[in-house]
Amino acid sequence: MNKRLIISFMVLGLGILPGYAEEQESVETDPEMSRERGYFFGFSLGENLKQLGNGDVDQQQLLEGLADALEGKNPRLDAAQQQAVIKIINLRQEQQQAKQQAAADNESTDNLAMADSFLEENGSRPNVVTTDSGLQYEVIVEGTGSSPKETDQVTVHYEGTFLDGNVFDSSVQRGEPAKFRLNQVIIGWTEGLQLMKTGGKTRLFVHPDLGYGPGGRSGIPPNALLIFEVELLGID
Repeated sequence: MNKRLIISFMVLGLGILPGYAEEQESVETDPEMSRERGYFFGFSLGENLKQLGNGDVDQQQLLEGLADALEGKNPRLDAAQQQAVIKIINLRQEQQQAKQQAAADNESTDNLAMADSFLEENGSRPNVVTTDSGLQYEVIVEGTGSSPKETDQVTVHYEGTFLDGNVFDSSVQRGEPAKFRLNQVIIGWTEGLQLMKTGGKTRLFVHPDLGYGPGGRSGIPPNALLIFEVELLGID
């Protein structure tokens, strides 16, 4: 079997953390670990095969191929057969990626439409202010201290939710305030916190254009509208 292909499967599928092997070196000779390692490799490879669009692979042939490789046997497929298989695998991967991209594009479009619709209605509420950029904010507690500048470092407590109310990030839940420079965060935060005073608490409604946009980020879908409750604790 093509060695580069096998290596690619294992690297993409396992996601072993750096240093894990060194930490576990002392138990590598444990017979029980042989069984667990076998299952771990098999499950990880299966997950990777699904991600590449090959979840329907013949499982018996997969096991036989693994056994032949582990026992040092020659592959049953000649070079031409291997190339034909690799061509099919690559095609399936391209199709899977195209399918995933289409799904992401649809999600992005839907999220943007929901964000625009929500903000249009939300902006009509009496306590909500809409700025020229499209940021909306609602003062919960009016602060009495000074307001930060774009280049200041601030200390805040915050909780971020999606439109459905699910929390995606919260310094409150972690029990530790966050500190950051105001010009190093999303546009909605950079603008919104400059409108606050120390000791105040404000709810920010951040349009995707002022947040993470169509690309999203880990844990944040593309074009998601973000709602933050932010308490400005201090300015450094």
